[in-house]
Amino acid sequence: MSTQINIQGYLNTINAPWGQLFYKLIWNHLKYEGKRILDFGSGFGFTADYLAAGNYVTAVEPNQDMLAHRICSNDYRQLVGSLGELQKFSDASFDVIICHNVLEYVENREEILSEFYRLLNNEGELSIVKHNNLGKIMQKAVFENDLELAAKILSGENDVSANFGTINEYSYDDLAGYIAEKFIVKNKYGVRIFFGLQRNEFKEEKNWQERMFNLESRAEEIPTFRDIAFFHHILLEKIC
Repeated sequence: MSTQINIQGYLNTINAPWGQLFYKLIWNHLKYEGKRILDFGSGFGFTADYLAAGNYVTAVEPNQDMLAHRICSNDYRQLVGSLGELQKFSDASFDVIICHNVLEYVENREEILSEFYRLLNNEGELSIVKHNNLGKIMQKAVFENDLELAAKILSGENDVSANFGTINEYSYDDLAGYIAEKFIVKNKYGVRIFFGLQRNEFKEEKNWQERMFNLESRAEEIPTFRDIAFFHHILLEKIC
């Protein structure tokens, strides 16, 4: 996870109304209390800090620049590193592992997922957020009007994030292969179904975030809508 990151660009995105809504939707799926939680690839610490309000959170992040801006209003343990830090923990050290928008930027996905399996206790949960190709094509074609890039992604080319560089896509079927005999899928949600297709001027309207949250929450598990979401949030349970 040594990708060159546009720190200010990413901060601007997550502090915008649509960036805040992304986290609000994800957090609505993560209702834990008193759990031992690992946040792998914790970035600025938004999710680690949120979960630390009622849980025992350890965060792992390799990028020192991001850590210089991390959020820490609640008490959690921050480690610097990547796979090597995982290998230092004992078996069954955690009840929940968070891995959000990370696996697109690593080369050793299977090794990391195997470590997650080892580190989770029996019936422990793994939360993965990943890019979804269909949703990305929809956004490029509709919101950005970049028809050429939409066509390239449709043909199998990787997209490039303005903040993180090349996005090495993996499909839901790829993930199923990585986790075979290790995890079962408990829930699968679509995130950013609608609001990634709207013009930003609408997102400044009164109560926009609340109204859009309610709409997205109603649609997030309906397959027709979930399939065209920009992100998928997948909750998995360890197979004992």
